[in-house]
Amino acid sequence: MFIEIRKRGKTKKYYFVHSYRENEKVRRISRYLGSDLSEKKLLELKEKAEQHILEEIKERSILEFELTEKEIDEYKKYESNIGIKHLQTLDWKRFTEYFTYNTNVIEGSTVALSEVKELLSGKEEPQDANDVETLNVAKAVKFISNTEEKITVDFFKHLHLICFKGTKKFAGKLRDVNVIIRDSNGNIIYQGAPIDKVKGLLEELCKWYEKHKNKYSPLLLAAVMHNQFEKIHPFQDGNGRVGRLLLNYVLLQHKYPPINIRLQDRGRYYKCLQEYDKKNDIKSTLKFLISQYKKQF
Repeated sequence: MFIEIRKRGKTKKYYFVHSYRENEKVRRISRYLGSDLSEKKLLELKEKAEQHILEEIKERSILEFELTEKEIDEYKKYESNIGIKHLQTLDWKRFTEYFTYNTNVIEGSTVALSEVKELLSGKEEPQDANDVETLNVAKAVKFISNTEEKITVDFFKHLHLICFKGTKKFAGKLRDVNVIIRDSNGNIIYQGAPIDKVKGLLEELCKWYEKHKNKYSPLLLAAVMHNQFEKIHPFQDGNGRVGRLLLNYVLLQHKYPPINIRLQDRGRYYKCLQEYDKKNDIKSTLKFLISQYKKQF
């Protein structure tokens, strides 16, 4: 994002411009700020324009995410480089322990892996909210491994309820506040969908899945669903954990084993989400998920 100045005679006209990549195309959005503006006024208008542009991009339908046959074939090649283990070979007890530990600690949980194992085995009783969420996430893993429920808005809400029942008052409810994350300089680096658009965007995501579930390869399908869910950011808190459960539910529905995203790889994971949010780049996510599969098996 940048300020563009256009001179006409002695007059300076200011425009706020944002260029971004959507699939293989570069798109550009600009907003006219005014002419002959003071530095203070320019900064004020810049911040408002930045918010409006980010909202406009967020509101664009997931149904616009379409790949050509050539792109689909290209992404399938990524998956051909990994040997997908049959689900029957998966040690669900071990996976549940490690997934529960990693997905929670990525979000700031202080429960150690050894403590996760004790809690899940019933040898320890939950002492605080972190412990309760450990047990809850394990229940959510069991749920996605056994259900055949259709992906709907209610499905997302149910996953959230399982994870945060007893620890968050808004468990199972879509957020009623806007989410804006700024860097140390006050610049917006992430903005979730406006609250009045959240439910509609989730419904469109569900429609997109139904349209593409037999067209896209399982890993590509799961990656897009996960990334778009995180982009919408439908809950006040807990989006990361629900998003990673969604990722695995899609994989399981297509006979792929689930993926455990490790704490050690959190930085690369976040970078992939940023690449998708800014450029609709799904390649980096695919490569990352394949790397997690290789480490897992």
